[in-house]
Amino acid sequence: MALDTARLREEISKVYSEVARDPKKGYHFHTGPAYATERLGYSREALAELPDAVTAAFAGVGNPLAAGAPRPGDTVVDIGAGSGVDAFLAARAVGPTGKVIAVDMTDVMFERGRDNVALTGLRQIEYRKGWAEALPVSDASVDLVISNGVINLSPDKDRVFRESFRVLKPGGRLQVADIVVHRDIPPAAREDIAIWTA
Repeated sequence: MALDTARLREEISKVYSEVARDPKKGYHFHTGPAYATERLGYSREALAELPDAVTAAFAGVGNPLAAGAPRPGDTVVDIGAGSGVDAFLAARAVGPTGKVIAVDMTDVMFERGRDNVALTGLRQIEYRKGWAEALPVSDASVDLVISNGVINLSPDKDRVFRESFRVLKPGGRLQVADIVVHRDIPPAAREDIAIWTA
């Protein structure tokens, strides 16, 4: 039996749609700005400058920008941007001459992200609907690719990395915060969608 990728995406979208609608409900992962600052090392001051509409639904597993902020004028892609904490922090770093392309597959998060762009006035952020395995971004057009807790949700991680390197300019950077498993997962578990979303 092979993993049903379409069904997996649908179930993951359901979970993160619920996070967007009710971030304080309680999930098998942490959410919100307090978690981001206390456990993941985000700057309390930087998050306080963002509206609750951006920070409340934060569900990352690390801080991809801790490895280095983008430079003014850079183009950044955020894979699985969600409501946009990392995208909005990157947008502040790149400034008005830069660009952040926030990619998300979940309709509710996509719409929330676009609303957050209007709310913050950070026009250098553009939300695009898409998958990590097929980024809606031109070849060799990006200085930095970031992702936070998303690649682990893809059944084709090799393809995600190929896509990341496809869109990066020569000398571009990839900065990922994610979950890593240090042992083989049995095939039955890899094919169980409940395990992916539990």
